[in-house]
Amino acid sequence: MAYLSSSDKCLVAQHHAMLAWENARRFELDLESLARASKLKLEDFALNERRISPEQYLTLLQQMAKKLDATDTSFNLGQHMLPGHFGPASQALLYAKDLRQALQILLQFQTELCPLLTPRIKEENGQLILYWMDQWGAPSMLAFLVEMHMTAVTAMCRWLSERRLPWRYCFNRSRARHIEQHHVHLGLDLRFDCYLDAMIIPSEFLDVPWPRANASSAAMAIEQALAQNSKHLRAESIIPQLYDYLSLNIRCAPSLEKAAQHFECSVATFKRHLARHGTHFQAELDQVRTHMALYLFHFQEMDNEAVASYLGFHDATNFRRSFKRWTGQTPSSLRLAME
Repeated sequence: MAYLSSSDKCLVAQHHAMLAWENARRFELDLESLARASKLKLEDFALNERRISPEQYLTLLQQMAKKLDATDTSFNLGQHMLPGHFGPASQALLYAKDLRQALQILLQFQTELCPLLTPRIKEENGQLILYWMDQWGAPSMLAFLVEMHMTAVTAMCRWLSERRLPWRYCFNRSRARHIEQHHVHLGLDLRFDCYLDAMIIPSEFLDVPWPRANASSAAMAIEQALAQNSKHLRAESIIPQLYDYLSLNIRCAPSLEKAAQHFECSVATFKRHLARHGTHFQAELDQVRTHMALYLFHFQEMDNEAVASYLGFHDATNFRRSFKRWTGQTPSSLRLAME
């Protein structure tokens, strides 16, 4: 079984990369030097269906951020990202009936709408959490990408709902030095040091009708997007697939050997797949365990003993020790950070 890496040409150049390219032109950056650095050709943006790699797109963003030397580049790009002009998937998003359908479309067509990060959703106890994960192994760009994607969803919701929705934002990093742009584009309800990049909103806002909704247009666009997808290779790496596998099997003592067997390859080959994305099995397992623990704390309101039992630890002491190794924080301190 073959899995895509960040060097595989699986993204349409005229979609997200074109948006970045047009912003670079607007800021009068040296387009030829940007193209050289990201190993792009100017004609890549002129030809329909020309494919580039996630690595090339990431390098383009990285070079733009470096040359602009500004704290608002990620936010400015995010403002124009969604619904976007990415074919029928964007049309479906434009005519979504409410926030619930918009998020479902975002997940269903993430290759077209947000190809660099993987969105995940959980809803329970009157809250919905939308969290973002690195897909291609770009930790140095993760903060930039999270800001861009959170801004994109926030701006899209504000435009399509014609109101500012009460999102709460959690970041897997320390408090930003330049917080002003976060306030301008996201709002004041920010949480840092959460070990999760997430947006949280009360469930009561999910089914409020949006003024631009058009059920027949949305259904037609979704049908067209599905038909279009069936003709192309899905641009997804092994990382989100492994995350889903581990999440489903977290209570069954998942191991490297079992995971390799699930993905139909040898242990050595499986390790190489992960290494190409700058990660390894234990790191991915620890991340899933941490996310599951946070979910159980936040949504299920479980205590340490209950979470330890759920995750297969013999006692709460061992769980707390492991949790601090995963995150650098105790469960109680991280719970407070997200409240």
